Amino acid sequence: MKKITLLFFLLTIGILSMMADNITVDGLNRSYNVYAPNNLGENRPLLIFCHGYNQDANWMQNSEFKDNNVSMESVCDTAKFVVVFPNGIDKAWDTSGNRDINFIKAIIDKMVSQYNIDRNRVYLGGFSMGGMLTYHAMNKISDLIAAFCPVSGYPMGGATASADARAIPILHIHGTADETCAFSGAQPALNVWINHNGCPTTAKVTNNYNGFTNCKMHVWSPGNDGSEVRLLELPNKGHWICKEPQVYTGKEIWNFCKRFKLNKTRPHVSISAPKPGLRYIYYAPEEMVSFPDINITATADDPNGTVEKVEFFDGDNLIATCTSKPYKATFTGGQKGKHTLTVVATDNDGETGSASVDVLFQAPTSLSLSAAFTEGGALPVGWTTYDGKERRTGYSGGYSQGCRVLQLTGSPRGFDYGLYIRNVDGKTREGWAKFGLSDTSVKLTMAPGHYALTFKICNWNRADFPPVELNIEKRNGGTSVAKKSYTPTINIGNSTSNSFGNPKQQTFEFDITELDDYAIAIYTSDSSFADCMIGQLMLTNKSYDTVTGINDIDKSNTNIPRFEKGVVYDMMGRRTSVPQNGFYIVDGKKYVK
Repeated sequence: MKKITLLFFLLTIGILSMMADNITVDGLNRSYNVYAPNNLGENRPLLIFCHGYNQDANWMQNSEFKDNNVSMESVCDTAKFVVVFPNGIDKAWDTSGNRDINFIKAIIDKMVSQYNIDRNRVYLGGFSMGGMLTYHAMNKISDLIAAFCPVSGYPMGGATASADARAIPILHIHGTADETCAFSGAQPALNVWINHNGCPTTAKVTNNYNGFTNCKMHVWSPGNDGSEVRLLELPNKGHWICKEPQVYTGKEIWNFCKRFKLNKTRPHVSISAPKPGLRYIYYAPEEMVSFPDINITATADDPNGTVEKVEFFDGDNLIATCTSKPYKATFTGGQKGKHTLTVVATDNDGETGSASVDVLFQAPTSLSLSAAFTEGGALPVGWTTYDGKERRTGYSGGYSQGCRVLQLTGSPRGFDYGLYIRNVDGKTREGWAKFGLSDTSVKLTMAPGHYALTFKICNWNRADFPPVELNIEKRNGGTSVAKKSYTPTINIGNSTSNSFGNPKQQTFEFDITELDDYAIAIYTSDSSFADCMIGQLMLTNKSYDTVTGINDIDKSNTNIPRFEKGVVYDMMGRRTSVPQNGFYIVDGKKYVK
């Protein structure tokens, strides 16, 4: 029994050291593999390494980085650092937008929290398309990554160096016989960064590097701020990770990265709630509009000391101060307009770090729900789609297939951008787009009244013109309160460069009978690959129902002391302490403030 228990314990330790995990980023559930050595210690480094196209984290970790003699885990065990192998969506990476940049940033934050990682020693690399993502990250997050290590990958459209990017250390590893990403493209990509870093234009070359015949190490150094650029040229190697005894890629990456660190001394702050893009849309008479309280949750850590206090602001107005974890505050009394909620951390050296998130309170009479259709390959904030196979929530981007916004370039055309949705298998109500679901950061409230939803919709690739159904649904439960069927008359023809006419604007008028939170839903028909393209959506209130049944409203005093000491409820039955303008029940009597 003792032997069995010991064996189970040892197996458990192994499982815990190398595990799969996940994290929610921009509304998407993202996964990764993480390996942390036993007895890791405090303030240790982190390496994030991204797989190639049509690969995944398991393949990267267990096939590309492992042979009979050595593995990335053994390098970690010796050097005592954590390695993370992330999974891309559809086994691919967003090499032009922010979807996977945000994923990398979220991984860093989680590893700092989970393993007390040193933020000054975070490194990023990737193979093939993962290498392309690494180059993309050089422009996006050079302030978070101490060194970059792309392998067999570079931007196919040509590398660029942002003027805002710092001088960065780069190790690029590439085989001369690579037929997927030709070796000849590596040097032009590196030249951009050699110039940006202020490195010498002539490299120092080491032939037969590490005793590997015809292997060359090219070094452009020194550059600004101690940066350098290296190219490890692997003779006759194709599109794969090199695992030669003289040149094991994992060791080469670590031996390069360990020489570099950032010099971050300011506290790092991250806001976990509310999420970016939080937006409350409240259709109601002005005196009835009531925006909710906003709970703010933040994390803060300091690279070289301790966090002494964390302050929460609405613009310049101090909301709350915390001197210990958890760092939380509540923003109350929000008025119509944009509110910039800022969290400021101060460390023991008096240095500060901050993070902000915008919250938008709107009380419109008319609002475009498609105004955010401005980025091809993305799903905007507030929208959720499902095609029978995959559910997507905005904001998320970098999609090359499935439900997403398409930029249309044909001329003439009815609109410039459209949200494409589809029903892959034709199952009942399994192709849709919805605005305002609870898994988004947008909440749509409507008071009783008469409304109009104007829209323009085409088919994308269905010349037989299957119908589309528009629905007004309860946000919670999905109960339909109004619906309209519409059959498009224009088919775009499956190409963004096709010309197509301007669809006639349609109008869907409906009544709301009770104050509640709602979602706008558009369904394809129930046939295989039924689709549609949504070009313009506008929600307008035509009139509000007259309030009836309240005959004993006291309007004599808008600063009634009873508000301060009485039991106060709003007209949705929610208890409140400091009411804003609106109708309220106070100690059983009705008042308007």
